[in-house]
Amino acid sequence: FPFPYAPYRIQEQFMEALYGALDAGRVGIFESPTGTVRRRRLRPSEAAALGGQRSSLTFADTAGQPDWVTAFVREKEERDMVDRLKEEQIRRKKREERLEKIRKNVQLKYAAKRKRCQEDEAQHLLQLSREALSQAAAEGALDQLDHNEEELILAEYESDDEKKVVSGLEEDDDDDLEEEHVTKIYYCSRTHSQLSQFVREVQKSPFGKDTHLVSLGSRQNLCVNEEVRRLGALQLINDRCMEMQKNKHEKKSSEENEGKKRRVSRAVCPFYSYEQMQFLCDEILVEVKDIEQLVSLGRETKACPYYGSRFAIPAAQLVVLPYQMLLHEPTRNAAGIKLKDQVVIIDEAHNLIDTITCIHSAEVSGSQLCRAHSQLSQYMERYRKRLKAKNLMYIKQILYLLEQFVAMLGGNVNQNPGCQAVSQTGTVLKSINDFLFQSQIDNINLFKVQRYCEKSLISRKLFGFVERYGSPASAVKTNKENEKLAGLQNFLLTLQQGSDKEGDLPLEAEHDQLRTASPLMQIEGFLSALTNANQDGRVILNKQGTVGQSSLKFLLLNPAVHFAKVVQECRAVIIAGGTMQPVADFREQLLCCAGVDPARIVEFSCGHVIPPENILPIILCSGPSNQQLEFTYQTRDLPQMMDETGRILCNLCNVIPGGVVCFFPSYEYEKQVYGHWEKTGLLPRLAARKKIFQEPKKANQVEQVLVEYAKCIKRCSQTGGQMTGALLLSVVGGKMSEGINFSDDLGRCVIMVGMPYPNIRSPELQEKITWLDKTMPRAAGQAPSRVLIENLCMKAVNQSIGRAIRHQKDFASILLLDHRYTRPAIFNKLPQWIRERTQVKPTFGSAFAEVRKVRTPSVLCP
Repeated sequence: FPFPYAPYRIQEQFMEALYGALDAGRVGIFESPTGTVRRRRLRPSEAAALGGQRSSLTFADTAGQPDWVTAFVREKEERDMVDRLKEEQIRRKKREERLEKIRKNVQLKYAAKRKRCQEDEAQHLLQLSREALSQAAAEGALDQLDHNEEELILAEYESDDEKKVVSGLEEDDDDDLEEEHVTKIYYCSRTHSQLSQFVREVQKSPFGKDTHLVSLGSRQNLCVNEEVRRLGALQLINDRCMEMQKNKHEKKSSEENEGKKRRVSRAVCPFYSYEQMQFLCDEILVEVKDIEQLVSLGRETKACPYYGSRFAIPAAQLVVLPYQMLLHEPTRNAAGIKLKDQVVIIDEAHNLIDTITCIHSAEVSGSQLCRAHSQLSQYMERYRKRLKAKNLMYIKQILYLLEQFVAMLGGNVNQNPGCQAVSQTGTVLKSINDFLFQSQIDNINLFKVQRYCEKSLISRKLFGFVERYGSPASAVKTNKENEKLAGLQNFLLTLQQGSDKEGDLPLEAEHDQLRTASPLMQIEGFLSALTNANQDGRVILNKQGTVGQSSLKFLLLNPAVHFAKVVQECRAVIIAGGTMQPVADFREQLLCCAGVDPARIVEFSCGHVIPPENILPIILCSGPSNQQLEFTYQTRDLPQMMDETGRILCNLCNVIPGGVVCFFPSYEYEKQVYGHWEKTGLLPRLAARKKIFQEPKKANQVEQVLVEYAKCIKRCSQTGGQMTGALLLSVVGGKMSEGINFSDDLGRCVIMVGMPYPNIRSPELQEKITWLDKTMPRAAGQAPSRVLIENLCMKAVNQSIGRAIRHQKDFASILLLDHRYTRPAIFNKLPQWIRERTQVKPTFGSAFAEVRKVRTPSVLCP
């Protein structure tokens, strides 16, 4: 495998195993610890797999036919296949010639840029002329402003049937849009920063110049139209973009009437130009670009990067995208992603099951339901005479659904949800069918309602209506109809005041909340979730103090139903991550439930590049006073357990230089222990050796805490003195247990206090447990529910303790404070590279002696 550096042996093993899985069409679960440069190793294996793709001909079944019939059929199919391959080869040759011409002919780029400038100038002059001619008419039309409300009125809804959305491109006969998808690899990761890192590795690799790579993203990431970007919320950006496209496709010559001023919202997107997007598509294929470079190029060429990147998908060999885009089928189809016989690699996949569950779950509050009902009622009353019969029918159905949903929460849509007390609080779970029957909406075709919402853009129209009349600053006339609109304003304001616990907001803040609030958009997601199969999900009724605080939530129980199509269509699927243990969840809940043959599944886990002496994992069974360490819900609150934890930290902080990171099972327990140490006087003893930092609950405060933590450690290493570094009290599953690097002096020791089992009393977890025990077989004598609980715990542990070792020369100690880690079922769920080096210490003295050995003279404070 070509590789920019001399690889370690484990890296060669990883690439060989990955190439073998891709070549054999397997579904692989690959684990490679952070610091072993996983993304660099994925790239050579992918390139080799692309280069090694073999064509194969399949023939019709002619068993039992005469030999001459069989020969004729085979010859005909071979000729047809050859003809298709020749046509495809011609198209590809044309494309490669065009791309090569673009690479070499710099003047072509300048000519295109000059043409764009000329067109912009002409358009600007034309606009100035139109404004000058229509200024007088516009000034005289202020009294007839209501005529501009035409854009808020729903267009006639023609059919309930499923119809393929036609993109309406200006030139539909282009060969590149007709061409078949070449063999490609879809590389997915969790965040855009991780994808950009991968793209940079491709750019540096020997394959960078010869690879056709496309980076995909959402409109929120790729849109270059500032008017649309200012909307902020993803759903609003999507709807606005679709509306502007619709305006472009339905543009009639009669709409170019010089004497009639048209509102901005009827405008078309200037970046949605087929010619410019095709130019951008070619530029994407010529040279590898990440998201940031793609957006910059889109601004420069006046072309939409969102659609330009999609035009490039068929010809691309490597498509880089967030895995939410690949895992959600409607989004996948909208992007033009075809998985048939392609390769999918999902990196950072440790939370893949949770991601699929979250993508296909939805929650709406009572406040959102009431607000949507009020807005839609006012909208219907305002435009009742202008709406067609079918629009009115669907609006009434939606209003009825909202009424019944609020009734299920014990409320009334005509009253302020913030003032309606719920008689019986608590959480109730129902099957989808039971929920539909009990809410008396089983007679409504939710598929048609969902389709109507999608096609009519009703949520966008309603948002525009509320944006126009929902603000107190809006100038509303005092006629009979507008008195109703004033009532909408007052109702919206009472909702705001009822939910505002911290005091009144300024007028601008209230208006901002109205702009960002789009309740019907949220409710559309909930309606879509209700169309799932009855056995695959549950509806949770969460009844709190008031109807506004209560909510309806759809919980997906079987994520495999949405992953099945991916593994069935793809030639090979690779699920990779730094910490994949325990892999039983992926194998049983995701792959086997999705119909993958167990023989097709391959697992690979490689070791770490660090020397064995650079890591010291210890399972500590008792503390300095011989108190057994067992942090169960029953024992962890005992004063002696919290005292013992404090004594362990005091002793370790005396000998460990730099930073120590201590993980607690929850924010509440960390707060409780911290308060206990304050009362007993142990906290000052800790603070004498390490400055103490606590993980904040608010995400926007995490960066500041980390910066101060790092500064303190650096200052102590330089100045010396009694204080040798810092102690960071963190929480498993919090902001610092995933994605944060505590490399070198930032994390010389990671301590895990107890075992972070999930809350077994959670109704959602209880329902998941019941579903698993009913549908999954027992594994090694254990109930599936028991395996799930242990796996959730150990996934969280593995993510947290992997924060310390981040590169080959790094070193750290890892202490697991609970004797239950020694149980075989738990111990075997640790990552292999940690498990192989773990020592079990029954007493604190022997563990303390081992920890002292990890110190090196180069990092000790003077």
